[in-house]
Amino acid sequence: MAGDKLQVTFEADGSLSAPLTLFYPYNRTLGTTYARFLSSLADKRIEGTKAQDGRVFVPPAEFDPSTGAPLNDWVQVGESGTVVQWSWQPTPFADNTLDKPFAWALILLDGADVPMLHAVRASSTADMAVGMRVKAVWADERSPEITAIRCFEPAGG
Repeated sequence: MAGDKLQVTFEADGSLSAPLTLFYPYNRTLGTTYARFLSSLADKRIEGTKAQDGRVFVPPAEFDPSTGAPLNDWVQVGESGTVVQWSWQPTPFADNTLDKPFAWALILLDGADVPMLHAVRASSTADMAVGMRVKAVWADERSPEITAIRCFEPAGG
């Protein structure tokens, strides 16, 4: 948009803040790999695919990005993990599973080698840090969707 200026704010903690609207206005056919992954979430299991070199991808990869080989070996990983990187969401979307500010985080689940993106329920940016431990909070009613994991929360509670 010509003439629009990005409003960047310098926060007291030294971080930068800028508005961002992220959405995906399409539907995707899942296929067998993602259908299995989401079905396992509905059953309170987190599964990923394992490459020949032992790397575990969560969410699962259909093909090894290094070799192009199909990935057909499945493994279950832990419900807890480590925050690799995060960004604060000060205003939740209307249809978000969390109704208060939260963090988006790349979470390396125990047993996985590739982090997954999910929400972390935290009171403020002061409660978030790279390297912190988090655990999955399962939705009360689960369907085969990523929202079967309602969010993650700091492992201390």
